[in-house]
Order: sequence, then structure tokens, then C-alpha cells
Amino acid sequence: MALLCLLLILGSISLSSSYTQDIPAPRYNISLDDPPEERWEPVLKHYNFSLLREILDHFFDSVVPKWVHAIIRPLAEVDLGLYMNEPYAGEIRGIAKTLGVSAGDVVLLNLCYEATAFCTSIIAQDTKGNIHHGRNLDYFFPDLLRKLTMDLDFIRNGQIVYTGTTFLGYVGLWTGQSPYKFTISGDARERGGGWWKNAISAFLKRYSMVSWLMRDTLNDATDFQAAALRLSKTPIIAEVYYIMGGTKPNEGVVITRNRAGPADIWPLDALRGEWFHVETNYDHWLTPPTSDDRRTPAIKALNATGQANISADTLYKVLSVKPVLNSRHNE
Repeated sequence: MALLCLLLILGSISLSSSYTQDIPAPRYNISLDDPPEERWEPVLKHYNFSLLREILDHFFDSVVPKWVHAIIRPLAEVDLGLYMNEPYAGEIRGIAKTLGVSAGDVVLLNLCYEATAFCTSIIAQDTKGNIHHGRNLDYFFPDLLRKLTMDLDFIRNGQIVYTGTTFLGYVGLWTGQSPYKFTISGDARERGGGWWKNAISAFLKRYSMVSWLMRDTLNDATDFQAAALRLSKTPIIAEVYYIMGGTKPNEGVVITRNRAGPADIWPLDALRGEWFHVETNYDHWLTPPTSDDRRTPAIKALNATGQANISADTLYKVLSVKPVLNSRHNE
């Protein structure tokens, strides 16, 4: 019988080319029993609000186009519920109130994170049928984001419903695990100047943020298959790769997403020799650019490791190989 899939959350150690020590992120609880407006306040109190506001200003000046400011800030002051669902509207209002900033600024911060998630995810099956899932989080501004990275346990009725890694002020997840069911990681697919125009257009149509769909799936899906179906079909604001692992042999898949639905479904097939998949930020059927080829070194390292030797430790080592770790996005 296969063991529960293993998720390696490496976000707190993969943010800088000059930073290679293993320093765990702080871990906090988010109570899903609390009203959305109150859920994040206990976590926020661990941080310096002045520093957080400085980081917000830095992100906005560096990442967000001015025309996006002009659209989002006024809308947020009218009614967040017009273009986003609960609990996210309530959570954003609560974060804004606690930090003493506008709700529009917190929405912009969440969009910043959505726009800059350049990552490497690996899903692999060992010879006993156990599924192993690992990922790096490669973001811009590593020195800032290292201070904001956290692991969260989302609690309901005293029980952990799901766990994830995220950044302070961000109500979504790019990495998550539903205990004894499945794991998910997300890698950005779309990039370039068109991202903001397309994402804002979809956002105003009440499409889900990529990372919010991950949270919804972790919260609601009863098993691997139900989660894969939801991640494949729900409209989202931006293109993405969803990488999933489950608890049974061959429960591993890379879902390449358009906004409206799946562009490709790429499952593990260990019987045919496809015991692992590597996903960076490029379609797996296309050759990655030489300027950002993290896929080839990862594949070489996995083949050198071998299926019989794949484990938490060896997958960690693969994800630590340059340039799989410390890509050009975080130099």
C-alpha cells in the first residue's frame, strides 16, 4: 500500500542565490472557525507593521503598473464583494484593517504574488508506489520575501484541514497539502506585459485567483480525483501549471491550465517509465529557453538518482541542484 504523498516545502530556503542555509519558516495557525475578517490578526501581530507597509510600497513601485492602481484601488473602496468571493474578501478587509492600509493595497499585494511565481515542481513515484512531491519557490525580491515566508495550518473544529506555505498578506497558497488525501503546488505559466491586462480583465469577471482555487480545493475536495477535476475546470484569472500528488501509485499529474480550462493533462505512468515529471514555467512538450533551463538539470539529477533511490532526502538534493535552485528569477 502506498504511503501518503510527501510535500517538500522549500520556499523559505530557495529565495536567494547567496542564501543556501536551511532556515525553517515560522509556523502559525489560521482558524477557519473565526470570521474571515479576524483570521489573520493573530498572525499579523508577530510582525512589524511599519516594515510591512514599506514592503507594500516597494512591491507596488516595482511590480504593479500604474493603470492597475487606478482600477483596483477605487473598486476596493466601493465593495470587495463585487469582484471577489468570500472568504477572501473578508480576509483581505481584515488584513487591511489590522495593518492600517487600504483594502485596495492588499488586493494589489495579492496580485503581485500571483504575477511573480516562478518555480520548479517535481512529482515522483518510487519503486514501492509511494508518491513524492517537492517544489522550490523562486520569487523576485528574495531578501524581502524571506522575512515574510510562513507555514500555515488551517484549523477547523480543532483539526488540521489543510497546510500550506505562503507570504504575509497573501491569502492564497501556491503550495498546499490536504492530510492523507493530496498535495498541490502551482507554477506560473504566463509571463510578459500582457499578464496584467488579461488577469485584471478576468478578475473583474469574478474568476478565481490561481492561488485561491488551490485553497478552495484543499478545503473542499474529498480525494485526489475530485481535486484534479476542480483544478482542471474552474475558471481562473491567469494561466498556470497545477502539480498534484496523491496517496496511491500513479496519483501524480501536471495540469497545464488556460483561464477557461485545461490545455493539457500529464499524468505519471510508472509502468511506461514515466515515474517522475518536472515542471518549471514552460509547457512540458516545448523546449525551455536556454536562458532559463531548470528542467534539463532536474531531469539529469533524477535519472542519476534512480527510481529505487527516490526519497525525501534525495528529492531535496535534486531541488537543491543549481540552477534548479536559485534560478535567474532570484539572482
